[in-house]
Amino acid sequence: MTKFDKSKLPSRHVTVGPERAPHRSYYYAMGMTEQEIEQPFVGVVSCWNEAAPCNISLMRQAQAAKAGVREAHGTPREFCTITVTDGIAMGHEGMKSSLVSRDVITDSVELTMRGHCYDALIGLAGCDKSLPGLMMAMVRLNVPSVFMYGGSIMPGEFKGKDVTVMDVFEAVGQHASGNMSDHDLHALECVACPSAGACGGQFTANTMACVSEAIGLALPNSAGAPAPYLSRDEYAAASGRAVMDLIKNNIRPRDIVTRKSLENAATVVAATGGSTNGGLHLPAIAHEAGIDFDLMEVAEIFKKTPYIADLKPGGNFVAKDMYEAGGVPMLLRTLLDGGFLHGDCLTVTGKTLAENLEGITFNHDQKVIYPVTNPLSPTGGVVGLQGSLAPEGAIVKVAGMERLEFTGPALCFDCEEDAFAAVEQGNYKEGDVIVIRYEGPKGGPGMREMLSTTSAIYGQGNGDKVALITDGRFSGATRGFCIGHVGPEAAECGPIALIENGDIISIDASKGTIDLLVDDNILETRRKAWKPRENDFASGTLWKYAQTVGSARKGAVTHPGGAKEKKQYADI
Repeated sequence: MTKFDKSKLPSRHVTVGPERAPHRSYYYAMGMTEQEIEQPFVGVVSCWNEAAPCNISLMRQAQAAKAGVREAHGTPREFCTITVTDGIAMGHEGMKSSLVSRDVITDSVELTMRGHCYDALIGLAGCDKSLPGLMMAMVRLNVPSVFMYGGSIMPGEFKGKDVTVMDVFEAVGQHASGNMSDHDLHALECVACPSAGACGGQFTANTMACVSEAIGLALPNSAGAPAPYLSRDEYAAASGRAVMDLIKNNIRPRDIVTRKSLENAATVVAATGGSTNGGLHLPAIAHEAGIDFDLMEVAEIFKKTPYIADLKPGGNFVAKDMYEAGGVPMLLRTLLDGGFLHGDCLTVTGKTLAENLEGITFNHDQKVIYPVTNPLSPTGGVVGLQGSLAPEGAIVKVAGMERLEFTGPALCFDCEEDAFAAVEQGNYKEGDVIVIRYEGPKGGPGMREMLSTTSAIYGQGNGDKVALITDGRFSGATRGFCIGHVGPEAAECGPIALIENGDIISIDASKGTIDLLVDDNILETRRKAWKPRENDFASGTLWKYAQTVGSARKGAVTHPGGAKEKKQYADI
């Protein structure tokens, strides 16, 4: 049995010495033994709740992680944190809570770890924001940590085809335009989500799950298996054992999350045609480590990365298919062999990324992952844009798109609800550039996703006939010419606030440009006449968030980050 020296571990403050007798009495009250009190304390946090299938299997997997910790002579201490599930929050005011929840998750984990002096952390996440939220907490606290994804949902089947929740969102548009019956819509909604697990396409959850392996915070292949598979419990137990090795060897998240590993993570987002939200979350994770890695730097990685994974929403397959084809390890090995990854990055195995991938070979008997020599497209599935409309940048997912240029007149809305109502009623025309503003981090507040609106457009058969621009976000399930994260946002009088109906907007995703074709003198006149728009949130969490949140380009972060840190929690 490994004997751990607690003299430098945070838990010594609550377990060691006669002055901590009152603290130990609490542990005895919970049935803990003297030996368990003397061992390192490992926080095991899950985002379990009954809000949605994304999170429902996390408590089961947390028990397996705890068993792994005990096996390696650690003492697990389980706790839960919140998560807001985007599929439920989508299309109404609840979506304002989504991005905010990422930072609340990070903050709540920090407070729990600090308050109870835990020595290490295992984090189990399900829905979109819970993945970056837990990874941010790990980097912020910098105690030995292992991340684990709870797994994706199984695909549904409708009329002989695999379907996901994206198909249901798009079916709403088909139904509104008279192209789907009440019966078929109901039949689809009943079968689209047949199990526990996060949305099955390469939406935000699966994108960030791939990131967890690429960045080195998760065990190899742990992101792949769907949530119902019992093999997930084996990965959870292995994560418990791994975190104890990290304590023993004093390997911490900031040894793992470096500029190089962040570049690896960005590469995987692009290679899989992943969610545009990757361009928001990677800068936020970097910020916790004190690394400056903003949206446009992420976009530079996207620009030179081949798109090689044929995944929904732009492609044909779901996460389960990629797992069966060879999973994230095969994807990483393919990119590494092609010279697109830094193989010398340390991971939670204690080995480098390249060492983890030894023995992994390319499976030619599958159609999901393409060789880098024969990609779906030579540049990444996600592209950064910059220009007079977005001086601080913007982002668009081009995976699966044929048309990469768009010029048309603006049709402006000052909130998502108004835009959705107009789309549902058909009050737009082919060639329009729909602008949804005052939905940024400050202006929303909360930077809502626009899946309901974009899906309705696609469902009406107009996905390639209009463009949509917002200072808010798009779901990882969004497809079409949809540009998000426009900065500066409207609430800060960015150019998006000055657009008027009929102004011509020009977008070129192949060149990475987005421009408002209006004379500078006219814009200056509009700027002088502009008045801040008040929202309805004058108190509570959303008000508080709006006071502290920064720009989307920097990850919409809410505190100064690792660069301003005076003392690390891990060294208390």
